[in-house]
Amino acid sequence: MAKYSTGSSSSGGGTTCELCGAESDSLTRATVAGADLEVCPDCAPHSDQQQSGRSRSRGGRSGSQSSDEPSRKKKAAQNVARANPIWDGDSEHWEKEGTNYDDDPLPYLVSGYGDRLEQARQEAGFKRDELADELGCRESDLLAIEQGRATQAGVGGGLITALEDVLDVELAE
Repeated sequence: MAKYSTGSSSSGGGTTCELCGAESDSLTRATVAGADLEVCPDCAPHSDQQQSGRSRSRGGRSGSQSSDEPSRKKKAAQNVARANPIWDGDSEHWEKEGTNYDDDPLPYLVSGYGDRLEQARQEAGFKRDELADELGCRESDLLAIEQGRATQAGVGGGLITALEDVLDVELAE
């Protein structure tokens, strides 16, 4: 019987592996690349179920972080953001007094701070709008920082500090 067939051998019941063509008395059903096949013990490890189980047995890492890693980082970042909000929800003083960046100066930022922030945000599993909501800041301020325009956008140092705390990233020197 040819490899990758979809039926059993002509003798009914089948003694030929549908993946490699080897004769075997101990065939088992396996899904390989989406096809339901009868396979020999040598080919059974190629089953889609075996592949997903094998990557978990190595500590959940198959060359990169486990699939739950971004959600774990996101939850940790949310906990930090809740514990240390940079905005208390009261914008009345800004509306009356305006923003005074002398009280919240922008620190000296490291080279490539925008790329660092974007990578840390993505690794933590946040979309830009989600992180802005968590921190109580404007999404446009986050975008300005990620694009390396923190100074031009008038971003305060409090936001930089909060981002460093929430995402565990170094943005200031």
